[in-house]
Amino acid sequence: MNIDVVIIGGGAAGIGAARRLADSNLSTLLLEAGSRLGGRAWTHEVAAIHVDLGCGWFHSAERNAWIGIAESAGVPVDRRPAQWGVQYRDLGFPPADQACARRAFGSWMAKLEGARRSSDCAADALEPNGEWNNYIRTIVGFISGGSLEQLSVTDYLAYDEASSDNNWRTPAGLGSVVANGFPSTVGLQLSTPAESIVITPAGVSVRTPSGDIRARAALIAVSTAVLANEVLKLPGEAVAWREAASALPLGRNEKFFLQVDGGPFENETQLLGEPRAARTASYYIRPMGMPVIECFFGGECARFVEQGGRAAGFDFAMEQLCALFGSAIRGALRPLAASDWSRMPHIGGAYSYALPGRASARQALARPFDDRLFFAGEATSAGDFSTVHGAHDSGVRAANEVIAALDRKR
Repeated sequence: MNIDVVIIGGGAAGIGAARRLADSNLSTLLLEAGSRLGGRAWTHEVAAIHVDLGCGWFHSAERNAWIGIAESAGVPVDRRPAQWGVQYRDLGFPPADQACARRAFGSWMAKLEGARRSSDCAADALEPNGEWNNYIRTIVGFISGGSLEQLSVTDYLAYDEASSDNNWRTPAGLGSVVANGFPSTVGLQLSTPAESIVITPAGVSVRTPSGDIRARAALIAVSTAVLANEVLKLPGEAVAWREAASALPLGRNEKFFLQVDGGPFENETQLLGEPRAARTASYYIRPMGMPVIECFFGGECARFVEQGGRAAGFDFAMEQLCALFGSAIRGALRPLAASDWSRMPHIGGAYSYALPGRASARQALARPFDDRLFFAGEATSAGDFSTVHGAHDSGVRAANEVIAALDRKR
């Protein structure tokens, strides 16, 4: 098959690129390794309930491209503020402790600039043997999915400075908005993993299990784990891009959902399981009125779930919730759905963070190679990495680069 552009990866970045290329005169085909579109955006229906196993929030909503895409499709947007950081009825987290924890987190943030100048390692800003160090690790684990010892201060602050407090949702599920945003005028092959890319005199050749696809250019919108682990083999000349991906590993974050039938659970409330523990989860109760509790595992707790499996994750969440509400709630909860991002070979984790001293790897990964390979994905965003809008915008940026490069060749 000979086309102008082949997009590899059908997540938010690949779909953003496809939407831009649909407005050009370039013939385009998108290859997706999985059986569905959306990548790390996945609205899963189970028991007539729609839950986002991946991204679920329109972060920095005032400038989030998916808001316009959703509204143009008639999808309602819920603009109520998130309840993160508001401990329901102060259960397990007395107000005095909350104040101390916030002060400790603020002190850590204040010390980050010094750590950036010295080691660029976020762990170096911790107070030695600080009472609330586990709390800080937990919160940052939710945000980045990585450990403080492996987290670049420069990278963390870039995200913090770029993001706003406007975080919105949709009852339809963000994953469904992303998947349904794919343009019908672009070719699509699901369940078609790209195995390798070879540079040819006319452009590129992409090897798949069903045959080779020849194109003038390839737009690569896969996770850094796929590139770093050579699930997709790049040309030997592109070793610098694989090395950049290795400096941007994917964090560990998973979502587990418990179905609610009765119990003392109020809509739109939130809890942190055990604020002082090295391993804890966050619980968003009846989001948008849905009969579920969303259990969010990040960092060390997500690694525990990855190693122990679904049963261990549900048991962990149930024990923490029983400690907060009392053991009588067991009868009101049952396991509903769970993600497993780290074990998915064509994804390999949650979202990217930069290793100390390697924040510039994002810019390095975003560079085109020889006007033949173009790179997109949340990891290539300078400040909106780990977000679905950052992924979308990177796809548009890469698509514009493709259009300009092919126009020059023409």
